Amino acid sequence: MTSRVSAARPLPVLAAAVAALFAAPAQAYDLLNDWPTRFKTASGIEYGVRGTIQYDTNRFSDDTLPNGQERFDDLQTWRRKETYLYARKNGVWELAAGYDFQSHLWVDAYFRLFNKKAGDFRLGQFKTPVGFEEGATGSGSTTFLERALPVQAVNQGRRVGLDWTYERLPGWLLNAAVFNGGDLNGDNDGTTWAARVVFNPVRNETTVVHLGVAASVEDRDDEIARIRARPEANLSAIRLIDTGNLAGTERIRRTGLEGAWAQGPFSLQGEYLTIAAARHTARDFSGDGAYLYGSWVLTGESRPYKSGAFGNVKPKNDYGAVEVGLRYSTLDLNDGLVAGGKQHDWTLGLNWYLGQHFKLQANYIRAFSDKGTLALDPKVTELRAQVSF
Repeated sequence: MTSRVSAARPLPVLAAAVAALFAAPAQAYDLLNDWPTRFKTASGIEYGVRGTIQYDTNRFSDDTLPNGQERFDDLQTWRRKETYLYARKNGVWELAAGYDFQSHLWVDAYFRLFNKKAGDFRLGQFKTPVGFEEGATGSGSTTFLERALPVQAVNQGRRVGLDWTYERLPGWLLNAAVFNGGDLNGDNDGTTWAARVVFNPVRNETTVVHLGVAASVEDRDDEIARIRARPEANLSAIRLIDTGNLAGTERIRRTGLEGAWAQGPFSLQGEYLTIAAARHTARDFSGDGAYLYGSWVLTGESRPYKSGAFGNVKPKNDYGAVEVGLRYSTLDLNDGLVAGGKQHDWTLGLNWYLGQHFKLQANYIRAFSDKGTLALDPKVTELRAQVSF
C-alpha cells in the first residue's frame, strides 16, 4: 500500500467561484443561475451543452489490516467530467451525446422521439432501470456523494438499446426496454429485457408519494457474473464485499421495489433490491440489499420531482439552500459456497446548493463489513465540489 497523502489544497476554480460569490453584491445570484449554455433558432430547434464536473476528496480511518497495513489510500481527484452536446425540438425529438473525460468512457448517447399518443421512444446508450437511485437519478442530483451499497451491486449501468416511456396515464409512468450488444465502450456483451412501473397516488405542489417496481433479465455472452460494491467511497477501486467471478452464469435476474415520500422540505426514500444468477456449472446464487434515507432541507425548499425521479434543490435565497440527510444501507452477498460477504453503512450528509449550478457536499460514513475471516469497519470522510449546467 502507498502511504497516505496530505490533505488536498482547495481547488483553484472552486476557491475563485466562492470568493466571487461573497465579493459580488446583488447581481451574484443571477450569475449563479443564468449561464448561456444553449440557444434556440427561429425554427424552434435548441442547441446546447450540458455537463457535470465533480472534484472529490476521500479520507479513511480505522482501516488497518491484521498485518498492520492500511486497506485504503486517502485520495482526491476529479470524480466526473461529463459533457453532453445536444439538439432538440421540444415535444418532437432530441439528440444527445455525452462523454466522461475523467473515466474516458461514453455515457448517455441517444436519439429520442416524442409522441403525445404513443409515448416516447429512445434509441442509443442510456441507463438500465433497476435501481431507482442510479437508473432514474442523475449523477449530479444524488443526495449523497455515492449510491447506496445495493444499488451499486445490482444496477447494470448503461447499455445500448431501445426503450419506450409512457406518462399519459394520470399518476403512472411506464417504461420498457431491450438492450443488446453491450455498451459503446466495448464491454458487457449480451441481451437484457427490462421494465419499470411507477405510481404516484399523491402528487401535488407540496406532497409526492412514489411507489415503483422494476425488473430485468440479462443473458451475458461471457457467462460470467460478478457482484460487488465499493464502501460508498468510489475514488477507491477496493471493495470490502465481492462474490468474485461466478462462472457458468446463464442468466441474471434483477428486481427492485422503490418508494419515496416528500412533503415540503422533508422526504424519505428507500429501495429493496435482489439479484440472482442462474448457473449451469454450480449452484445458483442470490443476493439482496436495501437502503432507507431521510432528507431535510433546512432552508425550507422542496426536492423537485419529475418523471419518476427527484432532482437537485433549487434555492430560493441568495445564500443558497442547505440540506441534511441520513442513510442506512445493507447488502448481503453470502449464499451457499459463495462467501461474498455482508456490509452495512451509515451515512450522514450535508449539502449546500449555490444557485442552479454549484453544489458542495460532505459525507461521513461508518462502514461495517464481514467477509470470510476478515472484518473491517472503516470510517470515511468525503467532500465534493460540483459544477453542473
